[in-house]
This record gives sequence, structure tokens and C-alpha cells, in this order.
Amino acid sequence: MEDVSYVVVFPSVFSKNKIPQLIVNIKKILKIQNQEFKSVKRDGDIILVDANDPVFASSAINLLFGIQKIAIARQIKNDFQNIVSEITAVGGNLLLKGEKFLVRVEGTTKGFFPKDIEIATTSSIIEKKSNMGARPGTDENFDKLLYTYLTKNYAYVCIFSDSGQGGIPSNNKNTICCIYDEISAVSCFETIKQGYDSKIIICFRQKSELMNLVKIINQIIPRLVKQEIELEFFHLKINQVGIKNYLIFVNSVLEIMLHEGKSNKLNHVSLALSPLIFSTKFIDYSMKRVFQNDMIPIIPLSGVDSKLFEEAKEIGLEKQIPKLEKLFMINSDEIPKFSSKDIDFAIKTKKSITVKIGPNNIHDILDSLE
Repeated sequence: MEDVSYVVVFPSVFSKNKIPQLIVNIKKILKIQNQEFKSVKRDGDIILVDANDPVFASSAINLLFGIQKIAIARQIKNDFQNIVSEITAVGGNLLLKGEKFLVRVEGTTKGFFPKDIEIATTSSIIEKKSNMGARPGTDENFDKLLYTYLTKNYAYVCIFSDSGQGGIPSNNKNTICCIYDEISAVSCFETIKQGYDSKIIICFRQKSELMNLVKIINQIIPRLVKQEIELEFFHLKINQVGIKNYLIFVNSVLEIMLHEGKSNKLNHVSLALSPLIFSTKFIDYSMKRVFQNDMIPIIPLSGVDSKLFEEAKEIGLEKQIPKLEKLFMINSDEIPKFSSKDIDFAIKTKKSITVKIGPNNIHDILDSLE
């Protein structure tokens, strides 16, 4: 049997009951990213993608939520000796002189245990690659992981693997979220990660903010798994200085979201509020405003602590982390009143832009705003 290489997608633990939807999303993202493929099929709890270019296909697929890990792997029969031979051969190609390696085998076995393969393969590599000085490592100390996953009929010996984004695929529940600074961008990212089909609006106080906001949006919109999306921009003229003005700004953004959410007949409003930053009083007020408008609030950051900074890096906000850290210094129970005039003005400035997902999103968006 000739070895066949696949892009192997490992669903997150929360997505194992949503594999059909994940398969649909994989097909969509490959088409959006212009990656040709022959098939996307399931083998037990994993998804196999037969792609023309596995490297670029795996990069495209890894934009999706609902994935724990993604790999490029060779498919062979689930047979003890075949598996040992294949892992030994792959290890010989991947290992460099003097490297420590760890053999890890998981999945379904027939007549043997995964540990049996790990021991046999480790011995085989030591014997056949002794001239390279390759030696076994431990769970805590190794240079190369030689990973293999077993299904009922096949074994998938990984040549390359990468961590996924976690989360779950879209659950077709519509919500509105707004990006207006770094914390709201992470909140929007988390909203999509939690499976919500999100309508994104953007609020800015000064035009000088637009470039940074558009760069952030460009990192987020490919994860919506759409060929094109409509973005709405609102100019909200509120002073940028001081905690009180920031809270007024956040309150005003909420009113715009409520207005647009009702106009678009959306059921949920995503609030970029974290108990680590905002007072309970402020969060309770915001949730009540949503309920008063016959919509349901969601707070995607409610259970996110230090991981917030990891997700900020994921959407290209490494340099903005000090600004995020400053938000944690907010210490106010105040709920300052917003100005209806400012909100009415912002709604009148609304500008809708349809953006095709692609490499020139930033320039296309900025040109449309001129």
C-alpha cells in the first residue's frame, strides 16, 4: 500500500459533537483561501483533508475555531510492525544529530497497547540511528515529538503538527460586537471563538485611531469563514482623557450596539466587559440595558484572565499589551451618563463597507473610508 499524506484535523474536546459543522467550515475556508483539495472526510474523531498543498492548506484551516491540533501525516494501515517501521523512518528524516526524541502514540489499538508501539519504536530508532547519537527524551525534556494517532483501520504518523485555536465552530447564533480598542478586540475574538456568528461594528473617537483598528479587524475577519463581510463604522466624539470619559465611551458604544442590533434583528449583544477590569455595578448596568431592549447579553471575557494576553498576541496586539494592562487599573463604581446627542451624531455618521476577505483588506477598508 502506498503511503498517503493528509492534513489531519483534531477537533477540540468541545467540538467532537460538532464535527459535521467543522467539516463544512474547513471546506469553506479552503475555498476562501483558494486552496485546492480533493476531499474532506472523517475517520473516527479526526478529519482528513486531501489537499494539493498540505502546508498552505493546514495554515488556512488553522484560522478556524474548534481545532485542538492540526498535523500533516502519512496514512498507513493500523498494523503493529508497519507503524513501528514508519515512525522509525519518519523519525530518521526529522531528527538531527544528538537530538532527544519522544515517541507518543494515541488512539484505537487492536491486540496491543499504544505503549507497546512507543517502546518498540524507541528501541528501533536507537538501533537504526545510533550513528546520529539520537537518544530518548522524557515528557518534560525532548527536542522532537514523534506523534502518531490510531483509528480503527489506519495510523497517522505526523510529519508536522501545530496547536489549534480551540473553541467551537459557529453555532449559527447571531450576535453583535463592537471593536473600539484592544480589550474590545480580544472580546470580539473570544465571541467568535465561542461559536457566535458575529456582526462587527467599529466605533472610533478620532480618525487617527482608524489605522490601528483596521489592522486589528484584518486579523479577526478571516475567522468568520465568509467570502465577504459588511463592516459598519461610527464616529463617536467623546474625550479620550480620563477614566470617566472612557466609561462614558463604553456606555455610548453599548447604546449604538443596541440600536444596530435591533435594526438587524439580532438576538445577542456581546459586551467587552471583564470583572477583572470593570466594577460589578457597571457590568450589571450594561446587562440590564441589554435586557431592557429585549436582547440577551453575553460576556465572553467573564472567564478569561491571563489568557487574555495570549489572545491579544494571536490578533497581533503584542505591542499593545501595556495599554491592556493599564485598563486593569480602572477602579471606579461610577456609571457616568452618556450624551444622547453624541450617540445620535455617531449613528448619522454610520458608514457601511463590504469587504472581500483577502490580503489587501487594510487598504481596501481605508480607501473606502476616505
